[in-house]
Amino acid sequence: MLQYILDISIGFLIGLLAGLFGIGGGFLIVPVLTLMGLPIQDAIGTSLACIVMSSFASAYGHLKRKNVLFKVVILKESFSIPSAFFGAYLTIFLNTKQLSVIFGLALACAAYKLMKKSGIISNKKKVKVDYKKVPVVGIISGFSSGLLGISGGILNVPLFHSLGIPIRYAIGTSSVALFFTALSGVIGHYNLGQVHLDKAILLAPGLILGGFLGARIAHNMHPDNLKMGFSAILILIAIRMILKGLGFAIP
Repeated sequence: MLQYILDISIGFLIGLLAGLFGIGGGFLIVPVLTLMGLPIQDAIGTSLACIVMSSFASAYGHLKRKNVLFKVVILKESFSIPSAFFGAYLTIFLNTKQLSVIFGLALACAAYKLMKKSGIISNKKKVKVDYKKVPVVGIISGFSSGLLGISGGILNVPLFHSLGIPIRYAIGTSSVALFFTALSGVIGHYNLGQVHLDKAILLAPGLILGGFLGARIAHNMHPDNLKMGFSAILILIAIRMILKGLGFAIP
């Protein structure tokens, strides 16, 4: 009983972050699953199954509040999914430790830029998106996700925001896009026998409840507070990637 409550609590925390910031939470889910006894490959595959659930819940919450730009989702995912497969294939040939350090530094820079006041308006009707640059976001996000195993949401939000999309809509749009990215990834891992649905189901109630609540909180938060919170998440992940790239034993 105590273990079940713990699983729900962990799932709730991860789902809350997913709904609040439009991320998958894989940087938390993978270590938790390895502590539950799964090999790292299976932990990554099962983590994607968890992300499908958390992103579905948070996406529903953001859709309900009309914080999603559908054209951006469709255009971005058209380039993200094939880029993720290509990035995963290249891991056979490239030194991902060095790349992990480089991307960690890039995330730290992204966090710094996100914390600076951009003057971007928060009214959806006045948003002007440069749709020609959305495929670039899809390629960068998908390729990095496949190559380094990082959540596409971590890159989606700052890249969307750089296109002039207000932070609240960047988060909502990322949640929907992330659902499709994670779904495509989990199918591949499931075919390889690397998805443990029994473990994912243990976290599912918390993931779904947290996702709904996180989306609700994000809708009511001030954009500057959302940017500061997301920047803090970026910095934590950047530090983790840099340390892993330098050879430290970090899950």
